[in-house]
Amino acid sequence: MGLPIERLAVLGLGLLGGSVALAARERGVAREVVIATRSAAARARALAQGALRAVEDPADAVQGAQLVVLATPVSAMEATLARAASRLAAGAVVTDVGSVKGGPCERLQGLLPPGVDFVGSHPMAGSHERGPEHARADLFEGEFCIVASGARSQASAQVRRFWEALGCRVVERDPAVHDAEVAWTSHVPHVLAFAFTAALREAPAGAAELVGPGFRDFTRIARSQPGLWGDILAANRKALAGPLEEVRRALAELSRAIEAEDSEAVERWIARAQAPLLRLLQTDGAVEPAQRAGSKGARATHHD
Repeated sequence: MGLPIERLAVLGLGLLGGSVALAARERGVAREVVIATRSAAARARALAQGALRAVEDPADAVQGAQLVVLATPVSAMEATLARAASRLAAGAVVTDVGSVKGGPCERLQGLLPPGVDFVGSHPMAGSHERGPEHARADLFEGEFCIVASGARSQASAQVRRFWEALGCRVVERDPAVHDAEVAWTSHVPHVLAFAFTAALREAPAGAAELVGPGFRDFTRIARSQPGLWGDILAANRKALAGPLEEVRRALAELSRAIEAEDSEAVERWIARAQAPLLRLLQTDGAVEPAQRAGSKGARATHHD
């Protein structure tokens, strides 16, 4: 499977599925893009964008496709692929955009006919906005995409080339390692944002008048789609347990220092807390050299 792909099938038309389809079309990655979605309104919107085919049945979408991208919620991937699997041709490759890799990588391969490979993917791109109306052809530009290791090398190389052609920086991870790492970098931040916003029920009424940039930055991801994140957090529950316990311990330690009215201890605690953050951001390339030394105004970045 070289590029451009003759036929690309995208099963699911949300933010990520719509963005995959738009990016593949605008970058010339696929000569034909076919989207499968049960939503008649979403199909009409896809057709209105031009140069995209939209069908209801995933089995119709995958027929003749060299590459299939599963872009449904994680909990719906098995049922969607099971409906379409019999129409997949030998030599086709299936990938996905799911935020959890361990279980899906094992189960989805088992649904495929002989001669069809599954290679798990996770593009670290997204937004709290939902739906295909927010899809963008440049959504993946410069963002990381994790490709699960362990798949047949030829299929894995094909999936790597696909995401690179959409603008991603591709890295490989063992599925279990992926789940452990994104628990820290994506899933726990969402849990904390959700927990904080749940606690806002106790905030004074006048607090709404004092919302500033820091509040908006921290709570942006708390506006993410509940159904999507219910799926993700439940699917990655084992990898989340350790990080959530570490956060609980850190919060308890900071609370004790605050309650003791020890400003120097709080300052030292915050300085220590910033060190692992800066190391992580340096690896991501999000902190400029001068900012790594502790200068003010460090540019903020994130991956959903």
